[in-house]
Parts: sequence; structure tokens; C-alpha cells
Amino acid sequence: MSEIDSSTVQAYLETDYCVAAAAPFVLKVGAASAALASLYRKHRTDCCAFITACNPYSRIVGDQENAERQAELARELNQLGLTFFDGVGRHPAGGWPEEPGYLVLGLSLAAAKALGEKHRQNAIVWCGPGAMPELILLR
Repeated sequence: MSEIDSSTVQAYLETDYCVAAAAPFVLKVGAASAALASLYRKHRTDCCAFITACNPYSRIVGDQENAERQAELARELNQLGLTFFDGVGRHPAGGWPEEPGYLVLGLSLAAAKALGEKHRQNAIVWCGPGAMPELILLR
């Protein structure tokens, strides 16, 4: 059983995960992405995660702290030598502020979960070989 309330989980499921790749695209949980499959082929990988360091445990902390948290996540991804693209999580109803994130290529499910937990996130979006985004709850 999750510690995350069902309305928050529903919001995560409804969110558009927008990726600023050379050819921008949007990931939707539960909908296979041809654009992501193409990105996989280009970068010779078969998995990725959309992750943020913003608003730990879905508590709004403000722009300055979120910017610092995202910069720390970017430094960590660079140190790990991972390829990643800027992104933003955008709920279609606009009830939650847009949240910057990164689409990180080649991140296994275990590594993605560990990174999400380290940055105090409720959930991540992970995609395996089928390029199908899955919501992975961490709490």
C-alpha cells in the first residue's frame, strides 16, 4: 500500500511528460511512444526514466529551492556520464505548477528508483524496451 494519496497518484497518471529532445515529444503513462523508441535506437539504449528533484514528496518548496535541487540532480547525472534531456511535467488541468525534469537514457529501473528515492520523490516514470511509460511509486 502506498503512502501517496490517490488523488496525487491520479494527477501523476494524467500528467504530460514533455521532453525537449531535438524533436520534442510528450510521454503519457500507459501509452507507448514511437518518438521514444526512435530516441532509443539513436542512442542505442532500451530504457530510460523521467525524473525530477523538485518539490520533494510533492510539497511545493518554491522556485529557488527547486532550481538548486534540479542543478544538483543534473550534476549527479553528468558525473554518472548519463545522457539526459530537459523536460517538464505538465498537468493538463493546470492544478499543479509545471515541474522541470529530465529524461535520462540508459537508466535501469533499480537505478531510477534509487535516484528518485535519493531526491525524495513520490514516484518516477520509467520506460523499458517497449518504450511504454510506467508510473513507479516509491513510497
